[in-house]
Amino acid sequence: MPPPLHADRVIPAGQASRYPLATPNRSVTVDSTPPHITRVQPLRPRGLKVLVHLGEGEPFEVMLEALERHRLGVGDPLPPARRHHLLNDDQDIRVRDAALNLISFRARTRAELRRRLRQKGFRPARIDPCLDRLTEKGFIDDAAVAAAFVRDRLRHRPRGKAALSAELRAKGVAGEVVSQTIDGVFADEETTDVQIARGVAETWARRQNVAVLAALGGDERSPERDKARRRLTGHLSRRGLRGEALSAGLARAIELARGDSG
Repeated sequence: MPPPLHADRVIPAGQASRYPLATPNRSVTVDSTPPHITRVQPLRPRGLKVLVHLGEGEPFEVMLEALERHRLGVGDPLPPARRHHLLNDDQDIRVRDAALNLISFRARTRAELRRRLRQKGFRPARIDPCLDRLTEKGFIDDAAVAAAFVRDRLRHRPRGKAALSAELRAKGVAGEVVSQTIDGVFADEETTDVQIARGVAETWARRQNVAVLAALGGDERSPERDKARRRLTGHLSRRGLRGEALSAGLARAIELARGDSG
């Protein structure tokens, strides 16, 4: 076997045929065989994520579902294009699972889900198509979430329409959905802002001491009476009760303070 040819080596006369000719700019043949999957390692606790080991390079993590979608397993080749599609599907699965996990804890509006998914680091370009699919399948329904929210408020923390509207808008519910939902639930529950105000005022009055009630129901104007009525007015206002409803609530509390249970 002849020694390797170096650029600065002088070939003795008569021995040139023993050495291969060097061709300038000669192309080098590169092995184009793609890497193959050598191992699929489940990750704890549930094995829904796996580490994919290749014949070369570092292993990478994907959701098991993504691997199954592409029907990939040990021994299968994984060229760059196929790996790209695998990782793309993996991200779609991750954002979907994150959204479903959030919904499993409590019902959320589309805007709430989008905000939480952004906080988790997912990009809007991936979040929005996911939320579209979940909406089509009925997993996201802003009107249903809004209706459940209003019913819960009426039963446990009564509020007027103004406060309920502000809360729903803060959750990202569209204006027309807010109005229709609140009106529909109020009709189903057979209640009004006036009735809610009276009930809120009754609850407030029962929590006050004798001195506050005496001042509230006093016939003569005094600093104590003004203070008690300001406190009640503020309480009703914070519950979204305005105008006629606020006046009805104030009147009901004064009736109770004076001992009129009617």
